[in-house]
Amino acid sequence: MNISNTKLDIEFVRAQFPAFNEPLCKDWCFAENAGGSYVPIHVIKKLNEFMRSTKVQPYAEYPMSKIAGENMDKATDFFAEMINATNKEIIIGGSTSINLYVLSNALKYSIKPGDEVIVTNQDHEANISPWRRLSEVGAIIKEWKINPHTAELEIEDLESLLNNKTKIVAVTHCSNIVGSVNDLKKISELVHKKNAIIIGDGVSYAPHGFPDVKDLGVDFYTFSLYKTFGPHLALLYGKEDILKKLPNQNHQFLDGSYPYTINPGGPNHEELVSLIGIYEYMIDLYSHHFDNENKSTRKKINKINDLISAHEEEIANPILELIHNKENLRLIGKNKIVNKNRAPTISFTSMNKSSKEISNFLVSEKIATRNDNFYAWRCLKALGIDTDDGLIRLSLTHYNSNEDTNLVINALKKI
Repeated sequence: MNISNTKLDIEFVRAQFPAFNEPLCKDWCFAENAGGSYVPIHVIKKLNEFMRSTKVQPYAEYPMSKIAGENMDKATDFFAEMINATNKEIIIGGSTSINLYVLSNALKYSIKPGDEVIVTNQDHEANISPWRRLSEVGAIIKEWKINPHTAELEIEDLESLLNNKTKIVAVTHCSNIVGSVNDLKKISELVHKKNAIIIGDGVSYAPHGFPDVKDLGVDFYTFSLYKTFGPHLALLYGKEDILKKLPNQNHQFLDGSYPYTINPGGPNHEELVSLIGIYEYMIDLYSHHFDNENKSTRKKINKINDLISAHEEEIANPILELIHNKENLRLIGKNKIVNKNRAPTISFTSMNKSSKEISNFLVSEKIATRNDNFYAWRCLKALGIDTDDGLIRLSLTHYNSNEDTNLVINALKKI
């Protein structure tokens, strides 16, 4: 049923996710979405269909194989449409870490001794370690450091690091700790002025709205599909004119067959096909809330993104406000979401209790969360936070409700 209002229909959304009716899950506020999200029924159905009838070697002429190959291609095509790329620019691999290590291994052949690579200390380690390893081929690694008081990356600091020796800049679109959305479009423009390559990590951004990679201007962009309501896979986008020139990282006979050259072993067949379910869920979300006009997939995604952003702002801001105003808690990052300047990924520490104690208490209140460094130990270290005890992270997404918000607030008030 089409409805004309632009407020997210949370009952419709949650009805698409079987987990919320499971006895094990239904009484909980799930607040660890930055570590991995639940999947809609569309994804489960596509996975089951593939396993039941087309779990064969794809791309042969017999019907089961032909359908398998067609659906694998369809999944890639749909995701290309959603992020405004071509299917020659999409790589589906096992994880963001794997994708970036393979990419760094391909790019290292273009690095000469004395070339410079810039990484941040705000990123998840997946977008730091692969590029730091380029020091093994003579690269000079420079670190774009966060402001230790605000936890933010400041553009002026990047400008002072960039020069004609800069070859690669790797930066997160959104920090999985701080939550801030960095101006990746502006960063890309600055990097390209030095004829360098920009690699954006969208793992903590994409769950809150699929990006338009062409508008961002990035050369490479990656995110984890198991955090965008799918199986444990990851997507890597690369500009076609760069991908076609990269040395082959796959079997010798695939030389020149990009993007397969940057995906050794290829994608997991059944999980790739289940990605069709993410596309179907997004289109259903659009059709439920808006007139089903003949718009492009990307235009529909833009409207869904706006719908999701407004809802996430509504459910996250009361929590941010409470933590910011509570004297015994330290909020990391901005204290309010305004025009999607941060994600509903809320990290904090306590002045008088360990993060482990706070996390255990929240779990006892049926709030699914945890304490950790969340693979961003460099960020925690820069902020003076114990990397073993870590911090507490409450990460919401669009299927969280106002009831979830109230549960979290009531629990936090007891601390």
